[in-house]
This record gives sequence, structure tokens and C-alpha cells, in this order.
Amino acid sequence: MQSRFPYHDTTSAPQDAVPALTDAERQFGMLPNLMRKMASAPALLKGYLAQGELFEQTSFSPAEQQVVLLSVSRENRCDYCMGAHSVLADMADVPKQVTDALRAGQPLPDPRLEALRRFTTAVVEARGWVDEAEVAAFQEAGYDAQQVLEVVLGVGMKTLSNYTNHIAGTELDAPFQHRAWQASDADQ
Repeated sequence: MQSRFPYHDTTSAPQDAVPALTDAERQFGMLPNLMRKMASAPALLKGYLAQGELFEQTSFSPAEQQVVLLSVSRENRCDYCMGAHSVLADMADVPKQVTDALRAGQPLPDPRLEALRRFTTAVVEARGWVDEAEVAAFQEAGYDAQQVLEVVLGVGMKTLSNYTNHIAGTELDAPFQHRAWQASDADQ
């Protein structure tokens, strides 16, 4: 399946994808394999990057953003995103014990972050049809209605990349290899 979805760069990608690839390389200091695969569909690449920029503008801290993105990726069993976002979580100063718990699908030691993990997981599991009790528990932990919907943005953004990686067989980039994760690590 990988041959159907090549790893593009700015010389091989469709012209519509080149500006987004150039911006991604500038932003990340490298051209991640995910974006190289997404370049086959320029609108997907541009949409994913735009959603990522918008998610960074939410009221969530960088650490909370990584909790959302890792929770979605674990639930969707995405090897690539679990490895990559474990490194990004390290860079966002998410405590290692929090990231390790997220990777293992275990409760988080911080009650507020645990509420965020539980709610995000519930949104993914229920495909958005979360019980009112789930919303109430999330808000009782100190989150508001805006943040309920910001979780939806994070779920949508990460689902784009998770599904792309599943279909296109994206390999984890060398800079992320030390935090590799496999879906077999997840509880089935």
C-alpha cells in the first residue's frame, strides 16, 4: 500500500502542496513523513496544517493539547502519532509519568489532566455521542463549554492524521524513533 502513497518532497509533490510542505519544513525543522504522505492530497495537507494551527490557538495549554492528541491517537491505535506526539509532549514539558500513562492507557496522576483524557477518550469512543454525565464530569473538573468543543477540534485534527497513517502506512521519522509505540501496546 505504501507505493500508492509516496513520500513526497517539494520536488515531487503536486504543485498545490509545495507551499504547505515548505511551511511545514520551516515550522518543524524537518519534513515529517506524515506531511510527505499527505502531500498526495494537497487539500488534506493544507486542512490538517490549518486545523493544527487553530488547535494551538485554543484555550488549552501546550501540555493539555498533547493530552488530547495522545488520547485520540491511542484510541485510534496510531503508531505514528503516538511516537511523534510522545516526543512533542516531552518538548511541551509534559511530565514523563503523564506521557507514559497516556501511552499505556492508564489514569493520569493529575486529576484535571485525567478528566481531559477521559473526556477526549469518551468523545472518540462514542463518536461524539457522549453522555451528559461525561460532559458534566469534564466541566466539574474545571473545564468550560468552550473547551468541550475545543476537544472536538483536537479529535477532528488528529483523526485526519491517524486515518492517513493507517491507510498510507506512514513510517515513524528517525527523530521520533526513541518514543516509538505500537498498537499492540494498547489494550485490545
